[in-house]
Amino acid sequence: MKFFTKEVQIALVAIVGLVVLFFGMNFLKGLSMLSAGNKYMAQFSDVTGLSASSPVYCNGVKVGTVESINYDYNRPDHIVATLGLDADMQLPQGTCAEIASDLLGNVRLELRLGDMTASRLAVGDTIMGAQQAGVMGKAANMVPQIEKMLPKLDSILASVNALLADPTIGHSLHNIEDITAGLTTTAAGLNQLTASLNHQLPVLMSKATGVMANADTLTRTLNEMNLAATMAKVDRTLQNVEQMTARLDSKEGTVGLLLRDAELYNNLNATMAHADSLMIDFKAHPKRYIHFSVFGKKDK
Repeated sequence: MKFFTKEVQIALVAIVGLVVLFFGMNFLKGLSMLSAGNKYMAQFSDVTGLSASSPVYCNGVKVGTVESINYDYNRPDHIVATLGLDADMQLPQGTCAEIASDLLGNVRLELRLGDMTASRLAVGDTIMGAQQAGVMGKAANMVPQIEKMLPKLDSILASVNALLADPTIGHSLHNIEDITAGLTTTAAGLNQLTASLNHQLPVLMSKATGVMANADTLTRTLNEMNLAATMAKVDRTLQNVEQMTARLDSKEGTVGLLLRDAELYNNLNATMAHADSLMIDFKAHPKRYIHFSVFGKKDK
């Protein structure tokens, strides 16, 4: 009788299929049945979201998986998770495990290492676990503060509504539009002025260059002039003017007497008056002073 009958072959194929399925399921869960790693225990009071095969991370690197979670029915707050870590992963004293989740709902276990200079935990030791607050947890912690702020926000919104209902706001907005239009016109004028200045700048620069050249020439001319001799001539001229002024102030000379002697002034004034009366009489009776005759006969 043959041993490898069809029934035996079918049974062997079924067993191999079950073994492959078992290892495949563990592989998909992230569990490795062939590698030898270190096992540690993590104690939690709440493991919401955590399950067997959840990844274990340390500083962003996957270092193992959660192999199992054991619930103590006698101590409901005493939940122990078995962690299968890499063989090279050693935990120092003070290490803890936190259950973390991202925005997509993926749950993982984060190891927070203790002091690396401290002694290492033995394989199989228990570390403390906790729930990480996460984004939603932080938002939940902010709810009481937000509730305290709601009355203030309500009063602020009421004030804003009253301010917006004020008709002066509309007038102010219209004024702002007018001011903006004026600024636009001014900006256009400034742009035109700038363009004109840019166009005339070369001409102005050339004229400025010519002025600077003339100033340079004038400076050289002044430097070449004998300023000492010129100043000496000016001093002599001023001295002559002073001497002339002193003579005019004194009674010496005709001009000084005319300016300073009152009697001479009065005499000159009287003489001018007599001369004036003489000219008037001369105009009235010219024959008294001029005798003229064709035959040389004098008037009686």
